[in-house]
Amino acid sequence: MHRIPLTFRSSVIARVLMLVSGLLLAGMARADTVLVLGDSLSAAHGIDRDAGWVHLLQQRLGDEHRVVNASISGDTTSGGLERLPDALEKFNPDVVLLELGGNDGLRGLPPEQMKNNLARMIEMSQDAGARVALLGIMIPPNYGESYANAIRDVYPQLAKQYDIPYVPFILEGVALHDDLMQRDQIHPNAKGQPIMLDNIWPVVTDVLNDNA
Repeated sequence: MHRIPLTFRSSVIARVLMLVSGLLLAGMARADTVLVLGDSLSAAHGIDRDAGWVHLLQQRLGDEHRVVNASISGDTTSGGLERLPDALEKFNPDVVLLELGGNDGLRGLPPEQMKNNLARMIEMSQDAGARVALLGIMIPPNYGESYANAIRDVYPQLAKQYDIPYVPFILEGVALHDDLMQRDQIHPNAKGQPIMLDNIWPVVTDVLNDNA
C-alpha cells in the first residue's frame, strides 16, 4: 500500500478547513438582521429587558438571526423618523418592524401626521433593502371614538398601500387583563410579553420568508 505524503495530506486538510470556514461564513452572511423600532411597548418598560417580547423573539428565532432593539420609551413616529436613518446605516437590517404610533395617539397628535411619518419610515426602510412590517396599536375610546378609530385605521391603510404585513393590535388578549398588565394599565407585565410575541410572530415569519 502506498503512503500518502504528509505534505499532501496537510494540503488536503487545509483546503477542507478553508471550505468549511467559507461555508460557515456564508451562512452567517445570509442570517437576517431584524430591527425593531418602537416605543415603551418594545423597550420592555417597567420589566426586566430580558423578559420583553423583543428578547423573547431573539430566543425563538435562535442564533441564525440577529434581533436589534432600537426602541425608546415615550417615542413617537416623529422621533422614530428622526432616528431611523442612523439605525438603517448602523445595522443594515433585512427586516424592520415598526412599532410606533401609540404615543402619538396618547398625546392627541394628528393621525395624518402619524400616517405620513410611518409612510416615510416604510419607504426609507424599503429603499435600504429591508422588508417591513407594521405592529399596530389602539388607544382607549375615552379619547373619542372617531379619533381612536383614525389612529387604529392608519395601520391597515398603510399595509394596503405598501403591500406589507401588519398586526392590527399587538396587545390583543393582553390589554384589559389585570393579571397581564402593569399598574399603569398601559404596559404589559412579564406575563403578557409571550402573548404579545404570539400576536406578532405570524408577521415576523411572513417577512422573514419573503425574500423577493
